[in-house]
Amino acid sequence: MRLALVDDHPGLLNGLAEMFGDDPGYDVVATGGSAKDAISIAGGRAPDVIVIDLSMPGDVFAAIEEMADMAPRLKLVVFTAFSNVEMALRAMDAGARAFVLKGSPTNDLFDAIDAVRRGEIYASPEFSRRLLNGLKNRARQPSPTPARLTTRERQLVGGLRVGRTTSEIGHDLGFTEKLIGHYMSGLMIKLGVASRAELLGAVDRLDQERSWLPTGELE
Repeated sequence: MRLALVDDHPGLLNGLAEMFGDDPGYDVVATGGSAKDAISIAGGRAPDVIVIDLSMPGDVFAAIEEMADMAPRLKLVVFTAFSNVEMALRAMDAGARAFVLKGSPTNDLFDAIDAVRRGEIYASPEFSRRLLNGLKNRARQPSPTPARLTTRERQLVGGLRVGRTTSEIGHDLGFTEKLIGHYMSGLMIKLGVASRAELLGAVDRLDQERSWLPTGELE
């Protein structure tokens, strides 16, 4: 597997590079220390997985979203010291597929990479319950402005618009069909619809509603 590592702590970065470099199942193709480096690596070195920290120079969340748009089959694994649920949700909304806490057992990072390779979502075991509760709490809260679709949701809708099946969309994005089904169910609940046709119509209406919002209310 082609692996890239992006972290602004040289000692940790070197340690990760050595750890994965000693494993014959991984080829560390690049390392970096900023959001800008991550984007450059994603576009130029074609890694299968990027392990990325959230606390680095630059806008890491914007970089995650840009990389997810640039390379839909790229898997992004967040490896960070921040055990903040909102930051984790924001990273996954942007396109990350795994959230691993620094200080966790080393196996957690390997497990996360294995999970995203299978098209699954992963969170450190000690953090996963908090993350699930955060998702539930978010779903209960009314949105003051029209809902905003995540990058993954937009990719799903794009596939539906051209008549792709969930299996085909999963193949295109490197997800399992089961995970695409979860995304589909979540999106339908989010928009309050019961069919694909209603979903596409709701997205069209959503885009029209958001086009009337002042720029400062779009995010």
